[in-house]
Amino acid sequence: MEACSVEELLAKAEQDEAEKLKSITVQKELDLEFDIGNLLACDKNRLELRDLKKGQKKQDFLRSLARDNTQLLINEIWKLPTERVEGTIVAKLPAPATPLPREKPPPKPRPPTKWEEFAKLKGIQKKKKTNLVWDENRVARNEFNRLRNIARAQKVKVPGAGGLTPKAQQSKDELTRAVSVAKTSTASMGRFQERLPKEKPAKSSGKKRKFEPLIGDFSSEKEKQLELLKLMESKKPKLDITKAVNKQLREEDSEEAAAKHKRGAGKKNRRSNMGGKGKGKGGKGRGGGGKPGGKPGGKPGGKPGGKPGGGKPGAGRAGGGKKKGKPGKH
Repeated sequence: MEACSVEELLAKAEQDEAEKLKSITVQKELDLEFDIGNLLACDKNRLELRDLKKGQKKQDFLRSLARDNTQLLINEIWKLPTERVEGTIVAKLPAPATPLPREKPPPKPRPPTKWEEFAKLKGIQKKKKTNLVWDENRVARNEFNRLRNIARAQKVKVPGAGGLTPKAQQSKDELTRAVSVAKTSTASMGRFQERLPKEKPAKSSGKKRKFEPLIGDFSSEKEKQLELLKLMESKKPKLDITKAVNKQLREEDSEEAAAKHKRGAGKKNRRSNMGGKGKGKGGKGRGGGGKPGGKPGGKPGGKPGGKPGGGKPGAGRAGGGKKKGKPGKH
C-alpha cells in the first residue's frame, strides 16, 4: 500500500468538508416558481429516470434535490424586507398567491327566520337606534380631567385657578374673571391694588353667610325649629301593617310548634320511665301476693295483673291484707 502524502490527505479532507457544507448558490436549467406567502417552491426541471432507480443512489438523489430547492426558497425569503423582533430577525411575507383547499367544507348559509322573511317581503330595513349625541364640551372636559390626573400622578401642579384653564382664545367673561383672580391673589385679597381709570369694582362671586340676630323677635327662629321637627318626623319610617301582622303570625306559629314539641317530648319521657319500672324488682307490685294482714276482702274488682305493657307486675289491689315483708322475697 502506497503511503499518502500530507497534501493528498488535506485535499481529501477539504473535499469532504465541501460536500457537507455546500454553497448557497444552486444552478438550475429552469428557474423555480415561488409562492413566498405559502412558502412554496415549484421545480419544473426534468428528472433523470436512471437517478430514480432503487437503492442508495435514489435516496441520495432525492435528498440532494430537496436540499437544493430548499436553499433556493430560503434565498428568496432573504430578499424580502426584514425587521428585528425581540432580538430575532423576521422577514415580512407577502400575501399568498396560490389558493389552497380548505380542510373542511365551507359552512352552509343559515336559513332566514320568519321575521327576516317577513321583513324582506315588506321591505323593512333594520335601523340602529341610538340616544347618544356628540358633546364637544364633554370631550374637552374629559381631556382636561385626563391631563389633570396625569399631572397629579407625576406630582406636577396644574396651572390655572378659579376654574380657569389656559386657552388660545378667551371670551370676555373669562378675561374678566382672570383679572379678578389675579387681583385677589395677594395677601390683602386685592384691597390695595390700583384700579384702572373707569374700571368697575369686581363683583364677588362667592356667597356671603347670613346670621340671625342674637336679640329681638324669636318668632322666626321658633318657626324654623318647628319646621325642622316636622321634617325630622316626616323622615321616620312608616309602619307596614301587613308586614307587622305577618311577622306576628309567624312568631305565634313558631311558639305553638315549640310547645307541641315540648309536650310530645314529655309524653315520651313518661312512657320510658314507666317501662323502666316494669323491668325492676318484681316484688314491688300490688297484685297477686298483696299485703296480708290488711283488709281481708280487699277489692274484688281490683286489677289482678297491673298495667300491661311493662308496668309493675302485680299492680292490682286484689288479695289479702298487710303482710310483713315484701312479696317475692320469701
